[in-house]
Amino acid sequence: MSGILTRRRLVAAMALGAAVALAPVAVAQDKPKIKLGFIGPLSGGNAPQGLGARNGFLLAIEQANAGGYPYTVEGVVYDDASDPQTGVGAATKLVNDPDVVASIGHWNSSVALATIPVFDRFQMPVIIWGAISPKITEQNLPMVTRVTPTLVTENKPLAAWAVSGLGAKKIAIVADTSDYGTANAAAFGQFFAEAGGTVVSTDLLPVGTTDFRAVLTRIAGAGVDAIYFGGVITEAGLLRKQEGELGLTVPMIGISGFYDPEFIALAGPAAEGTMVSYPAAQSNPRLDKLDADYTARGFAEPSSPYTKYAYEAANILMAVIRDKGIEDKAALAAAIRAISYDGVLGTTTFDDHGQTQIPVEVIIKIVRNGEWVTRE
Repeated sequence: MSGILTRRRLVAAMALGAAVALAPVAVAQDKPKIKLGFIGPLSGGNAPQGLGARNGFLLAIEQANAGGYPYTVEGVVYDDASDPQTGVGAATKLVNDPDVVASIGHWNSSVALATIPVFDRFQMPVIIWGAISPKITEQNLPMVTRVTPTLVTENKPLAAWAVSGLGAKKIAIVADTSDYGTANAAAFGQFFAEAGGTVVSTDLLPVGTTDFRAVLTRIAGAGVDAIYFGGVITEAGLLRKQEGELGLTVPMIGISGFYDPEFIALAGPAAEGTMVSYPAAQSNPRLDKLDADYTARGFAEPSSPYTKYAYEAANILMAVIRDKGIEDKAALAAAIRAISYDGVLGTTTFDDHGQTQIPVEVIIKIVRNGEWVTRE
């Protein structure tokens, strides 16, 4: 009998110990779970930008979950492949998932312009982390904000520098026919003329164009001082490569849409001397810490210029969710626009259309010896 009691006491003690050991898990399981969405190009020619941004998004979530955040946050990631229709499909999945509270999205302006009506119609807050067409925030959709500057704020100082710093008097503009490309061509052309330069020609070609030789041959005979390209990575690399093959030696310039190592890989030796404007990062301890944390995390992909923007967008979402809860999406969107957030970008505030108000200063990046470096 005593042996039976001893075994019963042992079983009871083990059960009690197991209950104590499991108690913290039970508490953790009681924490409400939410999802945040991410959409960006994870395949195709623009994937390096999207992958770096995705990792910044996931890093922000991991840090929040490890740091006592009142919700357990799950990141839901979709590839838009730089395609508007694919992006709309991804946005539709997010807005129809009742556990997704808010989202961040898009590097391509054409994709963002296709999806933001979906987010707004279904009352889901979305922060744009990469796309820079002015039309995105000009529409003033209540659910939409953006942490990146617009292409206007990059083209204006670039155009002024092209005249005063580069000494270009005549420029040929080449861009794609997307909203992003046409807006770049128009903005740069306007600002270049205002700065005293002359736009000799403007050629708008479909996205996916692979042969620029006819356009470049015509440009070669126009005596231009530089070519401005208003598109993104793949077409930029092909244009520059073919420029070299034709023996056209004038500089190629643009904004940060093709500031990526993939451009250099595509253009090959002809990439040398290509220059782009790039928003100057405001150095601060938080940005330095993000760089260190990203390296320590050991992502398979290197960071991209948009890692910090996606990281900031995710943290802004989580800050307003912490303060406002998850029930009232309109209140969340209003809180995002009203926020003053000190983070890796500096102090982020938004105007009444949801556009970031962080002042933009640009630096010039140039390809030298097969790498992007800051032009002194």
